[in-house]
Amino acid sequence: MKRKTLIDMLTWMRPAYSNAESDFCDIYLEPVFGRPDNHGNYIKIVGDKPNVCFTAHTDTVHRQEGIQSLVITDNVVTTMNGSCLGADCTTGLWLMLGMIESGIDGVYVAHAAEEIGGIGSTALVKDNPDWLSHIDFVISFDRYGTTSIITSQSGMVTASDDFAYDLASVLGMPQLQPDPTGTYTDSYEYAEVVSECTNISVGYYDQHTAKESQDLEYAQLLLESLCRADWSGLTAYRDPTVAERTFSYRGDANYNMSDMQEVYALERMIIDRPNMIAELLYDYGFNVTDIAEEMEISVSDLDMYKGFDEHRYNDIPY
Repeated sequence: MKRKTLIDMLTWMRPAYSNAESDFCDIYLEPVFGRPDNHGNYIKIVGDKPNVCFTAHTDTVHRQEGIQSLVITDNVVTTMNGSCLGADCTTGLWLMLGMIESGIDGVYVAHAAEEIGGIGSTALVKDNPDWLSHIDFVISFDRYGTTSIITSQSGMVTASDDFAYDLASVLGMPQLQPDPTGTYTDSYEYAEVVSECTNISVGYYDQHTAKESQDLEYAQLLLESLCRADWSGLTAYRDPTVAERTFSYRGDANYNMSDMQEVYALERMIIDRPNMIAELLYDYGFNVTDIAEEMEISVSDLDMYKGFDEHRYNDIPY
């Protein structure tokens, strides 16, 4: 898959269910995947009952739809007009198209509406398609940086460390390491039925902000590694029927079981309805600076969150 194709794909700003998203899918996905399912997910099966599912999503967090101009400097692409780049998850789609072009066995799923609550992946798993019964691994291409194989998402263990090390070895990329700090992506929705569900770094940075960038050289390296990997070298270790929770914040809190259940319920609600929860917090007088101070978030990370709001919610004051 050519680098130029990735650059062309990155020019598209495509909020969930927008005309731009539909046009983008018509051009780049439908010639390969065919028509989407009833939930808007594009599914392509290569090989005979493959046990690896590769995923990305078709929408971006842009507030407006259309075509944007890009700048490329030293193999790093950014936007010219200060909007979000949308490498999350355009790069993931490009990687899957490249793997399909190379004939790599797998179930490939381009999920709908991930950025507004994982709507497509949630509905797909609920439908329980036949191919899901022989899937042992779900690998999303939807993580920033160049070093992460996610083992925990939204406070739940979704992949084992042993699997993460195996995956890094299979890819021949030892810089990829187990990372328990995942938030949420589509692979999370599979975690109760599939053993190892992860999300790996694809080389973008400052996602959802006006500063978002994509390392083109790393994306090409990752694609080459994915296409030459021996996928039979993976082992499924985790029992998906056993829920193992983690806390990434307030790990020192003395929660009893009832408290923990309430925290988990709130966590799920935030994942499902992020916009509504954010508006509720704002209406109650909270702002991003107050919450960042309480959670001891660094100044650089705070700037990233404010950058997100500058391009997507610029009508909300701080």
